[in-house]
Amino acid sequence: MEWLGHASINFIHCPDPLPLKTKEGKTTDLLTICEESTPPCRLNPLLFNGHLQTMWTVMKFAGPPVFYKRKIFDAEDPTYHGTFAVDFVVEPYTDTDDTLPIRTTYFNEQEFDGIASLDSKPMLVALHGLAGGSYEIYLRHVLHPLIQQEAGWEACVINSRGCANHKITSSILYNARATWDCRQTVKWLRKKFPNRPLYGIGFSLGANILTNYIGEEGSACMLKAAVVISSPWNLDASNHALQRSWIGKEVYSKTMGRNMVRLVKLHAEEIGKNPKIDMEAIDKVKYLHELDRAVQGPTWGYPTEGAYYRDASSVDSMLAARIPLFAINAADDPIANKEALPYEEMKQNPYAVMCTTSLGGHLSWFEIGGGRWHAKPAINFLNNMLKLDLETESISVDKADSVTARFDPMRRRWNYHA
Repeated sequence: MEWLGHASINFIHCPDPLPLKTKEGKTTDLLTICEESTPPCRLNPLLFNGHLQTMWTVMKFAGPPVFYKRKIFDAEDPTYHGTFAVDFVVEPYTDTDDTLPIRTTYFNEQEFDGIASLDSKPMLVALHGLAGGSYEIYLRHVLHPLIQQEAGWEACVINSRGCANHKITSSILYNARATWDCRQTVKWLRKKFPNRPLYGIGFSLGANILTNYIGEEGSACMLKAAVVISSPWNLDASNHALQRSWIGKEVYSKTMGRNMVRLVKLHAEEIGKNPKIDMEAIDKVKYLHELDRAVQGPTWGYPTEGAYYRDASSVDSMLAARIPLFAINAADDPIANKEALPYEEMKQNPYAVMCTTSLGGHLSWFEIGGGRWHAKPAINFLNNMLKLDLETESISVDKADSVTARFDPMRRRWNYHA
């Protein structure tokens, strides 16, 4: 237990962090930017460990108001056919739609046809956690302050298929490697807003997906920088850690498993069309790993949930990142367990820095008064990225490239495009 909620902060990084320059020509580096972006971590002393912090998330506070309008996209890649929903942050309105989450309606055709712009506002692309959506409070604590600032941030949230009241139109849900909808969205944004610098943020499973996307894109990534919060990183290690304790298995794994079963049953009509999935077996699922065994394995051809976890983990993908990447994790996170964090890998890639706090739980970091500490370093980092010249050719990749010269971190056992 930390004294009165005062958490200690550590930074794990490469000995030679990525050199950077401000738009005024001053030299700095990624570690300095991350350190300057991170305020002291002062959390609610009554929530004095990771379990209390994480369990407090069941309290349904209103959180900051963010208004969205939704667009349904058709997947371009036939391998992942179906539709997915992207929610765009918009100005407040009074309309309501009972079929969608709170403060969310659909774009009408005329509105969406006129969405393209040549403005140079920074734009954030967000990915939520397991079975969540754009309505999540932890996500809105980051988006709301950004869109209120003078920098004029724009933002959108990519909802995982079937989440946030999106009705799927194929038997394909999503998994921890589901980078295809993110890739299509980023390409679409680049076309519609050619002058906007694009940035990314991911939470929990969305952080894992975002890191996998960044690794897959490598030096061609269209995002300027990204933040990943409470990422589970090594899914196999996280799974074993959950099953090792009673509270991990009977509380966290069971809760996540129940949420995913509910999601699958909500879309049973479409998912049931996949002959590889036994819907009756899903009725017997109690834990998250059992759900992954029943759904993700058969859907994608993984022989076991362990094979899926090892293949979908982002711990190696981080080594292929070629944009500034700021990771924020709590060492007492009972879901993204500290033994799954990429301590040694972070030391090998100058493009990445990981900040760990001794308190915070999973997607929690509750402060006195209801604030969420994780929003502060994330917002500060994104705003600090706007002050940098990320277009110059002076960014060195020698260290990163030497690590991946003979080891390909993105060589997966299952190739989606085979």
